[in-house]
Amino acid sequence: MELKRRNKVSAEFSMSSMTDIIFLLLIFFMITSSAISQSAIEVKLPQSAAGDPNVQDPTSVSITEDGKYFVNDKEIAKENLENYLVNELKGVQNPTFTIRADENTKHKDVIFAMGIAETHKFNLAIATTEQE
Repeated sequence: MELKRRNKVSAEFSMSSMTDIIFLLLIFFMITSSAISQSAIEVKLPQSAAGDPNVQDPTSVSITEDGKYFVNDKEIAKENLENYLVNELKGVQNPTFTIRADENTKHKDVIFAMGIAETHKFNLAIATTEQE
């Protein structure tokens, strides 16, 4: 006697739950990505007062392509640069200097001057020109 099974196992896979999950993930990523980009756009930068009398011209460190250092147009040997800057900025309320490096200057020369600023907690600015 042959018995027939009444419950057949279906080999089909229902994709409806998978599409729901993918749809929810898509909505989640769309919402989070737009929220991130909006917050970056809404940053308001502070404005500076033009002609503030308390601001003094910072000391300028120029670095030529061949690695020569100049402080306020006076040539200084690399070995003496740190001592010269410390003496130059001693007693200044906000010690600051600007690095003016030639576009072909080696990175190690610029990093050397930046290291001096980091060691002595000097404020630092790097001069650039506007692109045309």
